[in-house]
Amino acid sequence: MFKRLSLIALALPLPIAASAAPADLPPVAPVMACADLAGTDLTGIGGEGSTVSEAIETTSDGIAVCSVTGTLAPAVNFQVLLPLETWTQRYLQVGCGGLCGRITLQSGASAGCTVLNDGGFVMAATDMGHSGQDGTWGLDDGQRRDFAYRAQHITAETAKALIRAFYGQDARFSYFNGCSDGGREAIVEALRFPEDFDGIIAGAPAMLFQVQNTLHHGWLARANTGADGKPILLSDKLPLLHRAVVAACDRTDGVQDGLISQPAACSFDPAVLVCKDGQAGDCLTAAEAEVAAKVYDGPRDAATGARLTPGQQLPGSELNWQGVFVPDSHNQQPFSAMVVDPVLRYLAFEPARPEMTLDDLQFTTATLDDLRARHPLFDATSPDLSAFEASGGKLILWHGLADPHIAPANTLALHKAMTGTMGADTVAGFERLYLLPGVSHCSGGEGPSNLDLLTPMMAWVEGGQAPDAILTASTAESSSFGQPDGGEGRRDGGMAMKDLGVAPLPAMTRPVWPWPATAALTPGTDYTRAESWTRGPDAAIVATRDWPGADLFAPYTPTE
Repeated sequence: MFKRLSLIALALPLPIAASAAPADLPPVAPVMACADLAGTDLTGIGGEGSTVSEAIETTSDGIAVCSVTGTLAPAVNFQVLLPLETWTQRYLQVGCGGLCGRITLQSGASAGCTVLNDGGFVMAATDMGHSGQDGTWGLDDGQRRDFAYRAQHITAETAKALIRAFYGQDARFSYFNGCSDGGREAIVEALRFPEDFDGIIAGAPAMLFQVQNTLHHGWLARANTGADGKPILLSDKLPLLHRAVVAACDRTDGVQDGLISQPAACSFDPAVLVCKDGQAGDCLTAAEAEVAAKVYDGPRDAATGARLTPGQQLPGSELNWQGVFVPDSHNQQPFSAMVVDPVLRYLAFEPARPEMTLDDLQFTTATLDDLRARHPLFDATSPDLSAFEASGGKLILWHGLADPHIAPANTLALHKAMTGTMGADTVAGFERLYLLPGVSHCSGGEGPSNLDLLTPMMAWVEGGQAPDAILTASTAESSSFGQPDGGEGRRDGGMAMKDLGVAPLPAMTRPVWPWPATAALTPGTDYTRAESWTRGPDAAIVATRDWPGADLFAPYTPTE
């Protein structure tokens, strides 16, 4: 579906280039009937058994489209929406979160994008070759490859073939937009198939798949599990923890706004909240404080002290821990445990370990080394994107600083590795990284999370106007874009979770500049208004660290 979202309109001038706009491309009408696409031969793309199952005229968010569904052998399902009257010669493919297993035609980080809202794109998505989240499909070599890289590529080839047939011409420009695993899928496309897309947007990318869905989420679940097998820290203590973190670190960026915009400068010890003798109520038990400390610090090899992840959840993200690894009650299983289970059993190790459970996971450098075998298959952390750059491709990376799922340090580590491998000037010519204060996983959070990266991407690709500051705005709208599916309809993102009773921050609009630039508030102005901010000095924003898996961000040849 074409997802119509709006970005708050402001009357006052903004510190953002207003001239940045996509090319003015006229609509192109179909040259054949929608139903005739049912006869399209896809065997040259997906192999024997690849078929179009249906081609029907319908509407998507009020846009008249030809909806084409089908299967690429052996089991990669796809859907393509081709506008009947409004196509402006552009193609947009969207990724999906978690282990996928479903088709989701929603474009996030594109609020207010006129081309999208007016039905100017052909859109497509895939379930990546399987359904559901149990992971048993990972025992099949072909289905592993489909999830790792093949499904998105052959879906792109299929959509482009349908475009060529339906409109009598190719798309002028092609784009990919994904978050979470969709962000990994986005970078996989740039790395493995540099000619597929002209512009790629990768949000909160789960590109370090092997570590993210084992040692990282496994640690979050283990850290919050007591000897009785039940959660230690529950969500009703998160507001207390968050208030203390904000009180300690809100002004590290010079502005008291309820957001921690420079978490690298934040020093906070949860032990300060431990209940004193006889104290009850607004305090943590020693065990609860230890859970929080373990979350911030991350897993270490007990024998060597070596860290096992490139980064962890950041100060300021505490409210978003709810439902991910901090449940509402002692009877609930952490979402992180649900994420880890199928990956440990069927995907992460060579050979697979179908009997493995979270209790069997050892937080050691030996486990990290065991994960290396499938690193070139599933991960998308090679910083050598020279083929994509040479093809003229553009890449926007973005990450919310209050992400409870994927550490922003991962994304910054890739950016730094790209600069070290390709050179700062080369990277500046085709890539941007935006770190968004207070924003959760792919959307939501206390910070202004409504943004449009699709329009500046089109302006960059089609008109050569490189993006600088982007506008973000508060929103009450929820989005499932990129959100992982925990099975039984459960997704993190605020669904079916109890109200923590935290008053929202004032509605605000704010520009965000590419890393490492910060935003500086003009003295005496209103911090809730975008025009009050200017480009500030460079800063670390997110701390990166040494760990024995740092070489996973070195150039490598992806495997099949």
